[in-house]
Amino acid sequence: MQPGYAAILCVVAVLGLEAAAPGECELTRLLQDRLHYGLRLRYMKHYFPINYTVPVQYEEVLRPSNITRLRNETVSELALRYLWFHVSSQTLLRIHEVLPEKHPSWKYTRELCQLFDALGEEYSKYRQTDVEVVVADVVKVVHSGGVENRRKAVRPKALLDNCLKVMRMLYGAPCEW
Repeated sequence: MQPGYAAILCVVAVLGLEAAAPGECELTRLLQDRLHYGLRLRYMKHYFPINYTVPVQYEEVLRPSNITRLRNETVSELALRYLWFHVSSQTLLRIHEVLPEKHPSWKYTRELCQLFDALGEEYSKYRQTDVEVVVADVVKVVHSGGVENRRKAVRPKALLDNCLKVMRMLYGAPCEW
């Protein structure tokens, strides 16, 4: 092994960062392009009624502060990306479900869903038992449908804003954006 590579591996090991796969980086770069501020504003705010909200579970609102808290609890980067994928894909499905097919935002959310489906191929090799218990528990709750009284109303644009912010936190450094 060359000395330069050993130093890089040492730094990565010390920081606890697992490198993102090239497929993940390319797909998240495409997602970042599709989640551009102008598109989010047009499709998730302007094309919706004023103060329109989507009912989601509390666990489906993944903010950068949640990621920071989990990082401080020494949750691995791989587990955090796994969590981001599952939470973001579920919230996007919730938004897509409320749209009629003729709605101007329907095609946009469908494209985002397709990108998440492609990203799901990257995560299909991971199981909930491979990640930390705290992440596996949240993913279970997100996919279980949850209890109706554990719902909160969130604007669609805010959900996609959080999705993009967390994606940048998790993929910005490993994918060298």
